[in-house]
Amino acid sequence: MDETVALRRTIPPDAAFGDWRAPDGWRYRRMDWRPAEGVKSRGSILFAGGRGDFIEKYLEVYAHWRAAGWQVTAFDWRGQGQSRGDMAGGNYGSFDVLIDDLGALIADWQAAAPGPHAAVGHSMGGHLLLRTLIDKRPQLDAAVLVAPMLSVNSAPTPAWLAPAMADAMCLLGWQAQPVWRVPLKPAPPGSTRQRILTGSVERYLDEAYWWERHPHYSLGAPSWGWLRAAFRSSAATFTPGKLAAVDLPVLLLSAPRDRLVSPAAIARAARLMPRAELAEFPEAAHEILREADPVRLAALARIDAFLAEHAQ
Repeated sequence: MDETVALRRTIPPDAAFGDWRAPDGWRYRRMDWRPAEGVKSRGSILFAGGRGDFIEKYLEVYAHWRAAGWQVTAFDWRGQGQSRGDMAGGNYGSFDVLIDDLGALIADWQAAAPGPHAAVGHSMGGHLLLRTLIDKRPQLDAAVLVAPMLSVNSAPTPAWLAPAMADAMCLLGWQAQPVWRVPLKPAPPGSTRQRILTGSVERYLDEAYWWERHPHYSLGAPSWGWLRAAFRSSAATFTPGKLAAVDLPVLLLSAPRDRLVSPAAIARAARLMPRAELAEFPEAAHEILREADPVRLAALARIDAFLAEHAQ
């Protein structure tokens, strides 16, 4: 195993893992990784992953920020990873509880972690981070949304029809049923799933590596109830005036050919927030920070430059 693969597939021995309790007592798994001794502190980054993600999936990204002097905090969402509890598949009926969780976590984290404070959210985590900025108004220095799920990409179903379909399925009592059939084994390299997520076969295989060791990390397909919650939360995000009130610097990273989230919704949000910047990566699939190096390193460089300007 070469050095870069080992980095992505080994729990850092000097990272601190522990529990964080949500307002209702739900146990969250949390990681805090301080910069190496002798490295000048740059501040603190909180990372929120997407649906089905887990702390280990982004170890390579944390290491990049840590090397630059950031203290990195990451966590498994309730219902996912090792915060799963008794919620099978992370199938939330509403995203409101997750917004409450993230607002409380940010407050606790900011109180203890050195500033400046920046939060980064990917996919569902980007959606929930933006909702938290709108609803909870945490006093962050900057935020980064990476391929945020501001609207689900429902193609080929028209965007106007997809929410009604999810509502109808839930009215029929199918809210716990998966939206699509999931194979018994992970889709292999070269599959449609791999191409939707990342052009990097080696990083795609990292996910399967962790699934083999922790089978419950694989959530399978989202349920109709989860999809309904996502559409309703997206509608709340674009309530008139909400995004215009987000007054901190926000960088949005988008993959124009993203098949999981809507690039058009990301661009619209960037236009509506007064201090937002949009960076597009035409060669990227959905997992921009787990792409092949030319894309991944360009995205990290763009984030680094943004934080250098706004999180000082």
